[in-house]
Amino acid sequence: MRYTSLRSFHAVARAGGFTAAAEQLGVSQPTLTAQIATLEAEFGVRLFHRRNRRAELTPTGRDLLAITTRMFSEEREALEFLQQSRELRLGQLRVGAVGPYHVTEMLAAFSRRYPGIELSVAIGNSTQALQDLRDYRTDVAVLAHIDDDPALLAVPYRRHPVVVFTRTDHPFASRTAIALADLHGQRMIVREKGSTTRRAFEEAMRAAGVEPRIVVEIGSREAIREAVIHGLGIGYVSAAEFVPDPVLHRVAIADAQIFTYAHVVILRERADGRVIRAFLDTVRTMLRAE
Repeated sequence: MRYTSLRSFHAVARAGGFTAAAEQLGVSQPTLTAQIATLEAEFGVRLFHRRNRRAELTPTGRDLLAITTRMFSEEREALEFLQQSRELRLGQLRVGAVGPYHVTEMLAAFSRRYPGIELSVAIGNSTQALQDLRDYRTDVAVLAHIDDDPALLAVPYRRHPVVVFTRTDHPFASRTAIALADLHGQRMIVREKGSTTRRAFEEAMRAAGVEPRIVVEIGSREAIREAVIHGLGIGYVSAAEFVPDPVLHRVAIADAQIFTYAHVVILRERADGRVIRAFLDTVRTMLRAE
């Protein structure tokens, strides 16, 4: 009742009379008069001086008008915020990804559709990205590998072969492809444990009985690239993420099917979230356009 009475008071104060305020609110004048009278009686105050058809504010009424002006202004602001959020003109999307390559093109397409949504990205390995998703630190994960889990909803996005790369002074640099067995005993630079690219590559080498010599374990593709440039050994990476350099040479693997994948993953329980659903719709639109 107090909210209705305050709204009625505010309308009368702004309109300067009960008749005009009643018309604005769509209520009868007796109803409006009764609401103001109830408010005054409840708190033992006088809010208006009634002069003919005019309602002039008392000092208490003027002070209350300042408060109700702020109150209803903030109410309008809250409603406008909710309306904009409903229409995806405002909001936030937090993404975890195993690398920048795929997530960047997704975010670019999403941002063109919804420029008012604030975007943030955390880059890490699949283990960390999945844990962040489960702990609600991110809303979406872009992962290279996903185990079968009923709590997760995954949308397949891309598949790319894994390639080896060396310095141009390495014996492999004269070749366009090698056999997996050629890597036996070779000095290799690998990603940290938890990397799905490393997992896929090591599974293929174990199946082939290949044992390279791991000399460095590094936690990023960029660092592996620099290590290869400085001659520490051979690296491997998704073909889509290989960055050419005058001192690097990319070599395909001729006798093994080793792939990295990209999946867009969310918690199934959050599938109805407006921003998350809009991101998945954007990804599906990108896939249909190919």
